[in-house]
Amino acid sequence: MNTLRTLLYLRSFRVIHRSSYATTKKKIHDDSEEDLPIFQYPLSKSSDKRVYVWGLAETGALGIHLPRSKRGKKSYKNAFSLAWHPIRSSFGERFDVTEIACGYGFTVASIKTNEQHKVFGTGINTDSQIGYHAPRIGHPLEMLLSPAPIYIPYKSLESKIIGLSAGRAHTAVLTDTEGVYTLGNNAYGQCGRKINKNEEYKGSMVAHRISTLGKEVIINVCCGQDHTLFITESGKVYACGWGADGQTGLGNYENQSVPAPVKGDITSEKIVKVASTVDCVLALNDKGELFGWGNSEYGQVPMTTNQQQVNMSYALVNFTKGIGKIKDIAAGGSFCLIVNEQGDVFVWGYGLLGLGPNVQHAAKPKLIPAPLFGRNEFNPECVVDKVACGIGHLAAITNNGDLYMWGRNRHGCLGLGHSKDQNFPLRVAVGAHVLKVVCGVDHTIVLSKPFI
Repeated sequence: MNTLRTLLYLRSFRVIHRSSYATTKKKIHDDSEEDLPIFQYPLSKSSDKRVYVWGLAETGALGIHLPRSKRGKKSYKNAFSLAWHPIRSSFGERFDVTEIACGYGFTVASIKTNEQHKVFGTGINTDSQIGYHAPRIGHPLEMLLSPAPIYIPYKSLESKIIGLSAGRAHTAVLTDTEGVYTLGNNAYGQCGRKINKNEEYKGSMVAHRISTLGKEVIINVCCGQDHTLFITESGKVYACGWGADGQTGLGNYENQSVPAPVKGDITSEKIVKVASTVDCVLALNDKGELFGWGNSEYGQVPMTTNQQQVNMSYALVNFTKGIGKIKDIAAGGSFCLIVNEQGDVFVWGYGLLGLGPNVQHAAKPKLIPAPLFGRNEFNPECVVDKVACGIGHLAAITNNGDLYMWGRNRHGCLGLGHSKDQNFPLRVAVGAHVLKVVCGVDHTIVLSKPFI
């Protein structure tokens, strides 16, 4: 009997003990869950931007730091000089970049701020195209290896930069309320001010302001090699600078120091975009129709008289017949590039056009096959949205934010990991959604947003 009572007691003790242990364990477990830290990966904001750079770095145009050469050597000649792949710019991490532009061996970028320094420049500065920079008085720098602020005498610090463009040795800065500020070489009047043959551009502090044109607000600006084009709010186009190839479109081949209205077929049109890299100009109106003028040695602006220097604007509606409404344009050194509303890309002129190694000249717009830009049965909605040109290389951005490049690969400006020329479009490994691409002579800059 005593043995049975003892067994029953031990059994009840085990049940109570287990219940108590389970309750205690559950309480500890619950307390531990409350104390555990919660990890969440940071997500980017819709306004976040990233800047990627590649190509020739020796000029400082990429704004990336060169590694030090071996001890005892002052020269950077054998140091890192080329960026074969896209490199994420640290400048783009520190500032909220809004606009970018490539000149001949230099780069300019604007940031979102209400302070004095809204525009930064890096690279070649022989003509003060990126402002006055001197470590000591009387010794202005002709090259900057990293971005530095450009002083511009704004009327109000509330002004915002809404456009940037750069030529061979001059820069144009478009603001929302104060018009355009121009800097750099004005030997041909490309800065829109009186030409002074004795002017010294090295170490210059001149920033010329063009407030309005024809009493209208300026809404867009584009720099060619040594000329500048302006679009006003009503769609009128003005030009100044070098006119030897007719690139100013003023009906003559003279240099123009004061911006004047472009003559010809665009006078009754509302122009929404102009494009020029060297001395050929394309213009697009609000109906999606194409116009052109300037150098036509390679048939960029086809004329019935085989005229090679076209000094006023001509409608190219018949030339682009069958293409449909055009939504973006680009003009290179010897070729032109357009994209229609359906996202199809057309090219003509001379060079590595993207049509393979056996086609280096096209007298009429030729379609670059859509599958080369990622459109196929598995991705039928992929279309090209934007196009851009350098002197010898070309670029296209799809609606998926992918960047494709081809053409002359001078100093690795295609960002494909090698120096070989590219005969057809190839996607560049940019680790972000590309929004804008600008092409210099031997370097390329991209403004993008993070995937996540």
